[in-house]
Amino acid sequence: MTPKLNRRQAMETAAAAAGAVAVAVQTPDAEAGGRVELGRYAHRDGVRGRMTGAQAAAAAIRCEGTPCVFGIPGAQNNELWDAFKAYEVPYMLVAHEFSASIMADASARATGRPGVFSVVPGPGLTNCLTGLGEALYDGIPVVAVVTDIDRSANAPVGQVHGLMNEALLRPVVKALFVVRHQAEIPGTLFHAFRLAQAGEPGPVGVVIPYPFFADVWDYDQAPPPPMPVPFDETAYQRVVCHLQDKRKRIGIYAGLGCVEAGPALTAVAEMLQAPVATSVSGKGVIADAHPLAVGWGYGKQGTRAAEKAFKDVDVVLAVGVRYSEVSTANYAIPDIEVVHVDVNPNNMGKNVPTSHSLVSDSRVFLDRLLGDAATLRRPADPGLWSRIDRHRQVDRCIARTQQVTQCVDPMFFLSQLRCSLGPEELIFVDVTASTHWASETIEVQGTRRYFTPSDNQSMGWAIPAAIGAQRVRPDRRVVCVTGDGCFLMSAMEMSTAARLGLPVKFFVFDDGAYHYMQMLQEPVFRRTTATEIARVDYAAFAAGLGVGYNQIASNADVVPGLQRSFGLAGPILTHVIVSYDGREIRWLNALRTKYIGDLSNREKIRLAARVGVRAVTPRDDSD
Repeated sequence: MTPKLNRRQAMETAAAAAGAVAVAVQTPDAEAGGRVELGRYAHRDGVRGRMTGAQAAAAAIRCEGTPCVFGIPGAQNNELWDAFKAYEVPYMLVAHEFSASIMADASARATGRPGVFSVVPGPGLTNCLTGLGEALYDGIPVVAVVTDIDRSANAPVGQVHGLMNEALLRPVVKALFVVRHQAEIPGTLFHAFRLAQAGEPGPVGVVIPYPFFADVWDYDQAPPPPMPVPFDETAYQRVVCHLQDKRKRIGIYAGLGCVEAGPALTAVAEMLQAPVATSVSGKGVIADAHPLAVGWGYGKQGTRAAEKAFKDVDVVLAVGVRYSEVSTANYAIPDIEVVHVDVNPNNMGKNVPTSHSLVSDSRVFLDRLLGDAATLRRPADPGLWSRIDRHRQVDRCIARTQQVTQCVDPMFFLSQLRCSLGPEELIFVDVTASTHWASETIEVQGTRRYFTPSDNQSMGWAIPAAIGAQRVRPDRRVVCVTGDGCFLMSAMEMSTAARLGLPVKFFVFDDGAYHYMQMLQEPVFRRTTATEIARVDYAAFAAGLGVGYNQIASNADVVPGLQRSFGLAGPILTHVIVSYDGREIRWLNALRTKYIGDLSNREKIRLAARVGVRAVTPRDDSD
């Protein structure tokens, strides 16, 4: 009679059997003449040798120098995660797949290398769609390794996680590849990495049915070279001829597309004596300390310095930037001639008319301009530098003046946060009412230091993003500023920081409401709806997760409170009690003005009637 085994004994027996199989499946070692374990022929310059599909995938990802793979292992991709360990691919378990895609996004923003995450199909995939959408809209290179169910002709019906995974993934990625045979795995991954970075960067999905992870193949796959960079010489010459007109004053509007071209951008600005404004995601492409840097935006939504400097501009040279809804406050763009240079032809002439356009990588274009300096250079303009400096000092003075007194003034806090950090620290800001103050106030001296979800506006993004960035940049201090509403969406991910001892400093602005929505609702409806949120005991929450706790409740305690947060080891949750009453948000004012201006006369009458009626017959039904 066969003795019964308990669960642990059964697992140990299965493990021993698997080990015996691993020893039996061997391949000759041509150099040593001996025998090696399956899959050990993996090289930095490619994937070669006889190995499983999972091992080939792990070897390809390792070849790309991926700093970390984020995700949660599951039934369909356990083979792959075991291969990550065998091939020493750095990986990190997250608390929710929502965070896996966001951490991969943040890894790419912080390092310049494509971020990678791995999830199971079905709920694993659907949970990560928000982060993929943010990466797509913001132009961030990410490789999503999504396992699929068995899709073969004889596959059983009703497999777990059997949603239409390809159809779910396709709308939120730049490109999608579906592996049809295990032989395709490394080549497909290599191509996904190249495509994620080519042209306008973005996320690329790779779908691999799980049976291929266990199938064995003889691989010989080297990484392909980078994809070619487009450049239209005729269009470039037209742009140069236009910029040669010294009667026209030039201003530069630079975006995230210039992230690898900061030195060239700065040199071009000096050559043209052009003030430089950036988009929010482009902050840092020119150091804020540079005398030609005017902050973000160049309309009423951006810094005062940018708005005033660009009133004297005749031509805007827009480089590596999209005129998106958020960055322009609903397309509130000053009427200035635009010459647009961007690697994505779909960004040209859609939201703003252009006199000239050039499809080009920003670094290639800027380097070419510097090569034509003899015909483009303009004399130094100390008067311009002096005016910019005065305008920027006014902006800084306003930010550092305490205008909210009953508790913490968010803009004052942000200005002091910037002063408390070194020039290399990483700052992540969530989608809160304070987002636009942060864009005005937080100055950075280089790229890959300031991060926010610019175009998809994914609430709760900053907490997992900061954790992911800290994982791949342990050499930098990482700070996260989020709101109480965003906190409710992703706060449990702080357990990951606690588990791994990642010393992120989390600052939560608490006013008990979705105040951003209140600011949008109140002027139009004279009441708020569904904006008051649950009260949280932040001290108890921090204690429950094993995260350090701190509180800042007044302006007088801002500087000491920051010192306490940065003086404590490990991850720290700082509860900042704020009020938004008493501060102007320039972006919001520009948005309202543009919104009302775009209404038809009928719509304006309807809006005025509703506001008037509710003003004279107020009801206490805001919630």
